[in-house]
Amino acid sequence: MTEQTYRPSRRIVFQGLGALGTAVALAGCGSDDGGDDEAAPKPGAGTELAPTSEVPVGGGVILSDEKIVITQPTEGEFKAFTAVCTHAQCTVNEVTETINCVCHKSKYSIEDGSVQGGPAPAPLDEIAINVEGDKIVTA
Repeated sequence: MTEQTYRPSRRIVFQGLGALGTAVALAGCGSDDGGDDEAAPKPGAGTELAPTSEVPVGGGVILSDEKIVITQPTEGEFKAFTAVCTHAQCTVNEVTETINCVCHKSKYSIEDGSVQGGPAPAPLDEIAINVEGDKIVTA
C-alpha cells in the first residue's frame, strides 16, 4: 500500500494567506498603537482633579492616570471628558483648540467632546465635575 501525501492547491494556500493577512491587519487596530486595555479607576465624588489655574482658557489638560481631560472653552467654564479615544481606545495626547489623539488623528471639541475630525465614531463621554473655589472636583 502506498502512502499518499496531501498537497493543498494554490487556491487554498492563497485563501489561507488572505485570511492571515486580514487577522494581522485587524490585530494592528488593537492596543499596540497606544491603546490601553486597562480602564482607569473612576474617582469618587469630591475627588480633586486639578486647580483651575492649570487649565488654560481655550485649551485644557490631560490627567493621564485618571484618563480624564479637563477643558476651559471660555473663561470660567470648565468641562471634563474621558481621555480615551472612541476609535481605538488610545489616550488622547494633546489639547489645543481641540482634544487630539495621536494614534489616528481623531479630534474632539473642547466644548462638548463631539467628533471634529478623524476616524472616531462617537464623542468623548462627559464627566460630571464641580468647581469649588479654585479646585476642580468630581461631582
